Amino acid sequence: MKNPKLMVTEMLQKHPKVFSNISRMEMISAATEHHEALVTQSGALATWTAPESTGRSPKDTYMVKRASSEQNIDWTAANNLPIDEETFDQLIEDAIVHLQAVGQLYETDRVIGADSRYALPVKVITYRALHTLFIDNMFRPVPSDIQTSCYADDGFLLLALPYHKLDAEKYSGKLRKLPNGKTSDLIVAMDYDRKIGIVIGSAYMGSMKKMLFTVMNYLLPLRGILPLHCSANEGDQGDSALLLGLSGTGKTTLSADPARALLGDDEHGWSEHGISNFEFGCYAKMIDINPEKEPDIYDAVMHKTDFLNHGAMVENAMVYPDGRFDFYDNRFTENSRASFPLSYLKNIKPSSVAGHPKTILFLTADAYGVLPPVSRLDKEQAMLWFMMGYTSKLAGTETGVTEPQVAFSRFFGAPFMPCKPNVYASMLGEKMEQFQTRVFLINTGWSGGGYGTGKRIDLTLTRRMVNAALNGELDHVDYNDEPLFHLKVPVSCPGVPPEILNPVNTWSNKEAYQASASKLARQFSDHFDKAYGNSNLPASMVSQCPGK
Repeated sequence: MKNPKLMVTEMLQKHPKVFSNISRMEMISAATEHHEALVTQSGALATWTAPESTGRSPKDTYMVKRASSEQNIDWTAANNLPIDEETFDQLIEDAIVHLQAVGQLYETDRVIGADSRYALPVKVITYRALHTLFIDNMFRPVPSDIQTSCYADDGFLLLALPYHKLDAEKYSGKLRKLPNGKTSDLIVAMDYDRKIGIVIGSAYMGSMKKMLFTVMNYLLPLRGILPLHCSANEGDQGDSALLLGLSGTGKTTLSADPARALLGDDEHGWSEHGISNFEFGCYAKMIDINPEKEPDIYDAVMHKTDFLNHGAMVENAMVYPDGRFDFYDNRFTENSRASFPLSYLKNIKPSSVAGHPKTILFLTADAYGVLPPVSRLDKEQAMLWFMMGYTSKLAGTETGVTEPQVAFSRFFGAPFMPCKPNVYASMLGEKMEQFQTRVFLINTGWSGGGYGTGKRIDLTLTRRMVNAALNGELDHVDYNDEPLFHLKVPVSCPGVPPEILNPVNTWSNKEAYQASASKLARQFSDHFDKAYGNSNLPASMVSQCPGK
């Protein structure tokens, strides 16, 4: 196949109507004029991709399997689905043919990464003004020193055809077969070697964002940079911190600290120079958002201004005829999202870069109520808990879930971490050691019993423990070893009742505590054996797995 990037360049040169790097105001104007979005009461834009495309489609997300790079990828992971080179090339050719035929195209140049030394230039081609605005919200402007980037001469090309459907018959036997026997007509695919991606048939804008995150998570470790699915903030003394956690663990709430400037809420890289945010904006979940608990995010979307100067957009939320949002109505989806620039938040660090993190927090919402509310992890323990990415699903949140269930997501972002597990784990351990970074496990879940019996740990106390971890107050206290989960538990924490630090103290039935703790430890051990039993991990790390 002819060089696909060259083919796209030639197509753009021949196309009669290409809008290249237009202004933000022009994007907003075009999106509303073409009825791609409605203007709401606040001036923010509303759009709907329901019912087919209200979230990512992991079963339709592929990566090209090539001899030159296949050894870098963990093909045993459920989310790493291979596609052959020939099928991918055919998809590219079909996409170019379709783009040639549409009335107008939008070409946008941005970068992924606030540190110019490893910022990835990204060119996005689409026929939707609204998707172009999303790119403007989420990805960073091209810096003046982009030529210093290790990727300056080899950027990424993304073709986004959100409402085009594949010829399912043409790709029968090559792509996923649906329950009805037909072939899926949407695909999200990426070629790491040639740095090309396609989104076809998925209008959900997060598909573009998460593709580029996945690409960075593949590329950066090859250059000694650790990519992390986390939020990051910085204190007045320049002390940066990272917060990792799955949905429901309080990552957004705890990272939005008025005393600490936010670098970003989702995706960062840790290089020899420090921490940097990948993005330019936020992609916040809006369902049930409480303006009292999350005022910054709420105000970023709901501040009132002329729509041409707003540009925040909300996907798949209920909007009444008078333009009011109802974020408590989940009839479209539980995954309603808002996209807006980071600058819409009140306390940010505009450069989105900081020095090496002094503290890393792993957040877990343990619905079994058996993990300590705070514990310190040494290098091997941190590598293990990083690789496990544990939290709980709660009873009643899903059909058939009648009691708490464990949820493991490797590196707190399983769908987006394509490399072999020891790559990310060992890099974390090396950087912890090199930069003397302390790691704490924070349980934002239950105490005094599991879900339904105990109570969720008070947010005020959790904040106090988080602050103690961040400001060094836990560096000089005594610790006890917890043998079942291999944790180091502080004997005291300023401002926190000492009796709650050891979870067994909060249970009235000590035998029930032990039974519940043993059950969770066994689930850890079983998952570890299933997921990593053949990974040739260091024995010192394996021994830190709960239940072993």
